[in-house]
Amino acid sequence: MENKEPDEVEKLKTRFMSAWHNVKYSWILKTKTCFSRNSPVFVLGKCYHFKAEEMESSLEGCSSEASESEHVTGNVEAFRKDFTSRVWLTYREEFPAISGTNMSSDCGWGCTLRAGQMMLAQALVLHFLGRDWTWPDALKIEGLDTETWTANAARKLVASFEASLQGEKPLETSPIPQTEKRSEDDSSHVGSIYHRKIISWFGDSPLAQLGVHRLIDHGRTSGKTAGDWYGPAVVAHILRKAVEEATDPELQGITVYVAQDCTVYSADVIDSHQGCAQGLDAEPNTDRKAVIILIPVRLGGEKSNPEYYEFVKGILSLEYCLGIIGGKPKQAYYFVGFQDDSLIYMDPHYCQSFVDVSTSDFPLESYHCPSPKKMPFSKMDPSCTIGFYSRNVQDFERITQEITKVLKPSSKEKYPAFTFVKGHGQDYDFTCSQTLERKELPSGELRRPETSMGDFVLL
Repeated sequence: MENKEPDEVEKLKTRFMSAWHNVKYSWILKTKTCFSRNSPVFVLGKCYHFKAEEMESSLEGCSSEASESEHVTGNVEAFRKDFTSRVWLTYREEFPAISGTNMSSDCGWGCTLRAGQMMLAQALVLHFLGRDWTWPDALKIEGLDTETWTANAARKLVASFEASLQGEKPLETSPIPQTEKRSEDDSSHVGSIYHRKIISWFGDSPLAQLGVHRLIDHGRTSGKTAGDWYGPAVVAHILRKAVEEATDPELQGITVYVAQDCTVYSADVIDSHQGCAQGLDAEPNTDRKAVIILIPVRLGGEKSNPEYYEFVKGILSLEYCLGIIGGKPKQAYYFVGFQDDSLIYMDPHYCQSFVDVSTSDFPLESYHCPSPKKMPFSKMDPSCTIGFYSRNVQDFERITQEITKVLKPSSKEKYPAFTFVKGHGQDYDFTCSQTLERKELPSGELRRPETSMGDFVLL
């Protein structure tokens, strides 16, 4: 009985903190994100223009760094559907306790892990579904208004206290209703299967291949434990280990390469494509695996250097860019795009209820965010990890050429954010060290998604 009481106290504390955070920051729901009608919006290489249907002049507003194959559209709904289709992974509560702890929630400390999961999920979407894939139900998500959601959070907080006193588990409440099932053709059916499979890999249970439980286990080798704050560089290495040790056959065709000291060694990436890094007996010029390239960088000293802003815009204009694990001081975000001098991001700080992804028809709505948020470049923390997806060696050679152009330093900033070097890392006589890890990003303001056309305002 004595051992049970601390467990109940810890559970009560977790329930209280998650409910309190959601109530505390519910006012943010009233904040609308404004987008200009006169400037293009980029989301992971896709360019959207919000002017009227005449699109002749809109092409001139798109960044010159963008690839020629990108899709340019004036349809606001296309932008909303594209953004909402990205996999959104946030704090969760009431999931199975993390090994060696009584913790059943990552609320307050797991935001960078969640941002890393979102980047990895985008890589898997590119790998299995392609960049043009969108979720057919993306525009059907309907959330709760501010008052209703706040009232539900308050009721949940009270229920937690009552259940703790009575020794009962409170009833789970789902903040987002499940949409009706739809008929699908063969192509969309395949997309639906992979959509669910990708999300299930990030489930919040010890069995999930890329879930937070597994990530924490891999983080222990780096001296991290549950409850610690994780930085973008450490998360990059944790993601590499998680994919490397994943046992699902579907994940055997992809691997992760983490750059050393802001340097991408081309021969090492090619070896990863050919399976040499995993000890496979690969034939020359044979592509066995796609490669996720993660590059921890620092874009300034205590604050981000404004000279890097155009560089960030350039990489987010590329379709094979996976976004950026970053944020601002004390808050981690997943950056997916930009408009003018503001970054567009997905916020992991909203605490949602545990979803059992082992069932065949688990609800998908809480894994998609219909509310884009913006943040000025000037508030960006300089410590971040940039991601790219390379399907094969030929793809990597093209990526190297295109990114090298984006990496060209400005007149004031003499050093590029990172470099590509021929050969293997072991060919160079120095020891790799993680010099980028400055401090972990703790949790900050929570966000709750809006879902109507009022998600953002066109000026």
